[in-house]
Amino acid sequence: MSLDPLAKRLLTMMAAAGPRAEGRPSVEARRQSLAKLMQFARVDAPDVTSRDGMLPGRAGELPYRLYTPANADEQAPGFVFFHGGGLVAGGVATHDRIAAALAHATGCRLVSVEYRLAPEHKFPAAIDDAIAATEWVAREAASLGIDADRLVVGGDSAGATLAAIVCQEAAQTAGLAIAAQCLICPVLDFEETSPSREAFAEGHLIDRVTIEADLSDYLPDGIDTADPRVSPLRATRLTGLPTAIIHTAEHDPMRDEGNAYARKLLAAGVAVEHVCHDGMVHNFHAMGAILPQAQLVLSQIGEQVRRAVAR
Repeated sequence: MSLDPLAKRLLTMMAAAGPRAEGRPSVEARRQSLAKLMQFARVDAPDVTSRDGMLPGRAGELPYRLYTPANADEQAPGFVFFHGGGLVAGGVATHDRIAAALAHATGCRLVSVEYRLAPEHKFPAAIDDAIAATEWVAREAASLGIDADRLVVGGDSAGATLAAIVCQEAAQTAGLAIAAQCLICPVLDFEETSPSREAFAEGHLIDRVTIEADLSDYLPDGIDTADPRVSPLRATRLTGLPTAIIHTAEHDPMRDEGNAYARKLLAAGVAVEHVCHDGMVHNFHAMGAILPQAQLVLSQIGEQVRRAVAR
């Protein structure tokens, strides 16, 4: 299917906003760009309240924001959420609207985690933080108003990378039970260049130069990109992973790896609900001020998560 007209308009607006910088973007420019982009998010969650706190990470405390929908049960399902941004940008603040919308749609108490970013903190800092945060939420579930037996781990873009890795690691570790994983436009493979990465390398919200810059900032020298902690698609042990809810976009450079992961999980006997959204681009779910499909996909994710954690 061709690019959705409204998505095309969005890309045209972004191209007209300013000339593309020569060479790779600086880290500061990357962070500012994401912050501006996330202003297109839309919140239809008037009933969600939030409070901020700190949780123990492996190298110090990490900020988090807990979102609670109105009429949530005393022990509601929980959702540990990791924001996107290439592991170099983003945070609780940039993804506030999306986190609130997901809490509203899913009925979960959602914990949005401010993990450490590269290049200040390179691999595996973000992974260590994501695992520590998930373990803490599971351990402190009762005090957070969360039912530890109904815990979802998810994220968007690079946050989905972390969610997939957490689930893979948890499957090998006794004592941490995850009911479902929710991966939105996930980044899952840096070992091979897929056809979608080639086809949409330029002019589709996130380009090849930015992706390569993020990876360079994140990975120390000598790290194998086939390591499943870098490229979760490359994992060979997928049996027993939590139910997967995966949403990809037709015109996203990362489309093929998300689609491939859905197929691999199914082949491993994992329950999967996968939708590839026609005409959409990377991060479309966070563009609700422009794209009506953003609200539709969030509602769909809400229904899927509610089914996955239903008693």
